[in-house]
Amino acid sequence: MSGTVIATHGLRKAYGAVRAVDGIDLDVRAGDIYGFLGANGSGKTTTVRMLLGLVLPTAGTVEVLGRPIPKAAREVLPRVGALIEGPAAYGHLSGTANLSLLDAAGPGGSRRTRKARIAEVLEQVGLGGVGKRAVRGYSLGMRQRLGLAGALLRRPDLLVLDEPTNGLDPQGIHEIRLLLLDLHRTGTTIFVSSHLLAEIEQLATRVGVLDRGRMVLQDDLATLTAPTGATVVTTTDPAQAARVLGDRVLTSDGERLVVRGSDPAEVNTALVGAGVPVTGLVLQRPTLEEVVLAAATGSGDRVAA
Repeated sequence: MSGTVIATHGLRKAYGAVRAVDGIDLDVRAGDIYGFLGANGSGKTTTVRMLLGLVLPTAGTVEVLGRPIPKAAREVLPRVGALIEGPAAYGHLSGTANLSLLDAAGPGGSRRTRKARIAEVLEQVGLGGVGKRAVRGYSLGMRQRLGLAGALLRRPDLLVLDEPTNGLDPQGIHEIRLLLLDLHRTGTTIFVSSHLLAEIEQLATRVGVLDRGRMVLQDDLATLTAPTGATVVTTTDPAQAARVLGDRVLTSDGERLVVRGSDPAEVNTALVGAGVPVTGLVLQRPTLEEVVLAAATGSGDRVAA
């Protein structure tokens, strides 16, 4: 699979006078782990539902796997695994039985391989030992894992996930992250909607940021967090370091100085040669949080307080 996997143009959804999604242009490419970021209420879930043909847009177009949605939904959706808003399940049935019903209800699921595929995905999401238990006895995190298992049943080309780590403890979040990275390595393109910046920063290759329905940022993560051309110096004698480096010092905060220059070795040589103790040297890179906050600030009065 190559090329663009999800593309929207001028996508908009209005509920009366309220524009939940306001003219966004998504660009998700084959092989991406695309982090779709935004605060709760920013329009992420509405966008995801339009991508899957569950909600019709007020204006604009959607293409998934090169085909128009919702027109080609019957053709496209068997190749897409999705988990949106929260997993639904029959509480009196086991996890295995729920997945069997899900697989039988949709197109593209082979009955011959169903049992093996269900066992495989339950193991993948950490429910291998509890698949026969009734779902009403599952915790919220276990239900979330079961929903993810359902999304993986048909070994999709594209995985669309809305807050997939909701309800999971830190260990569960870590395990789901590793699972998604494994799926990515095998060629699955992943679109994951989340408000957890730190988690997306460890996972995504590309990000888009939604703020009150508008796209305020979209780029490769490596580009957004590239070195700034400055070096961060940590020293127990910041006053002497500042005297040695002079106007190269951009900012100073306690024992931490940000210095103009992208060669830490050269900065280190200058300081050590002057007898300044250096305890840390690293190229300055903005965090994803800093990038997102800057983008949101630039969107003016559309930013939530």
